[in-house]
Amino acid sequence: MLFTSSQISMAISSSVVFIFTTLLFLSGYVLQQQTVRSLQAAIKPQPAVVQPPPSPVLAKHFGTPPGHSFFDKYLASNRPKGGWAKVAYVQLLREHLHVCNAVMLFAVLEEQESLAQRVILYPKEWDEKKEATGKGKLEFDPQAETSKRLLREAAKRYKVMLQPIQPMVKIGDESVFPLAGLLSLSLYNRVIYLPPSGLVLDTSGLDHLFTLPMESTLLGISAGSEDETHTPSIVLLQPSKESFKETLASLPTEKYSEEDFISKIPLLPDLPEDQIHVLAKTSNLRHEDDAFDADEFMDGTSYVQISDPNMLGPEFDTPRQILASARPKQSEPKKAWQDIYEKYRQQRMDVCGLDLEPAPKLLKDVPGIPEQQELS
Repeated sequence: MLFTSSQISMAISSSVVFIFTTLLFLSGYVLQQQTVRSLQAAIKPQPAVVQPPPSPVLAKHFGTPPGHSFFDKYLASNRPKGGWAKVAYVQLLREHLHVCNAVMLFAVLEEQESLAQRVILYPKEWDEKKEATGKGKLEFDPQAETSKRLLREAAKRYKVMLQPIQPMVKIGDESVFPLAGLLSLSLYNRVIYLPPSGLVLDTSGLDHLFTLPMESTLLGISAGSEDETHTPSIVLLQPSKESFKETLASLPTEKYSEEDFISKIPLLPDLPEDQIHVLAKTSNLRHEDDAFDADEFMDGTSYVQISDPNMLGPEFDTPRQILASARPKQSEPKKAWQDIYEKYRQQRMDVCGLDLEPAPKLLKDVPGIPEQQELS
């Protein structure tokens, strides 16, 4: 059977149309399947990738490691001997007035995530309930009750270990709690004691003091100026049973003076270059000039000891005339001085729920203030 030219042309045309239609269908089908798979992948929930949690110690204290080799070097040079469980901030309390100051210190340590241990030593008699003389009822002591409340808060909120203690030594007729008693805390390789009163601004600089080399059992760091006696504003101790017995044996047998004991503690000659601004003292601000920057001072200082001539202390509502005579004259040092006292007042309220203490009528009524000046 012979096909005409028109029939052949029709067959070829039909074949071409069929082939291209099939190819178009197949390409559309393939594209459709790819789109469906993409949509399925987008809609289908991805399985969670389980990553090992970071070390709580490293992440908490040092943040994200900037680089493994650098981080190893940093750990080697900045980790205390025996680790953070073997160093502690210790506050030795003897007066109810200073309880809030100690709790404020530990509140900042907790807020800024210092890894060092925290210990408060306080007289055991504070826990004992006293009977009112001749009345057969328990005596209510507002200061003692406030101290108990603050100590409970310190333990609960700021992870402070509370340790009631008996008088460590008896000198004459006086039972005392000497600072040397901290050397008995042999559980720790090193402890830091901050004499009241002061304000912690940045714990990282203080934490670094746990790594400083010490050649003696006691070491002090002073922020005193050239025109006053250099007494430690920070005391570092390396506790041990031997050093405790040796130091106690060297204490006077007739009369004990904490000031005399502290004044004999050897002082660190110079802080390392990266630790120069770890410590400051409010009385030194009087010697600063116009080049002083108050904001830089507040941002770059770790600990400020609050102590000024003829001042009652930051816990008291000091009369204006005494404040005016004590604060620096230059504008920037004056601003820093006022910021420190105001920050202390606000922190005392926020942490302890306490306003400033009313100023006693005579300066002689305040420990450490010998003048007989009457307050108006």
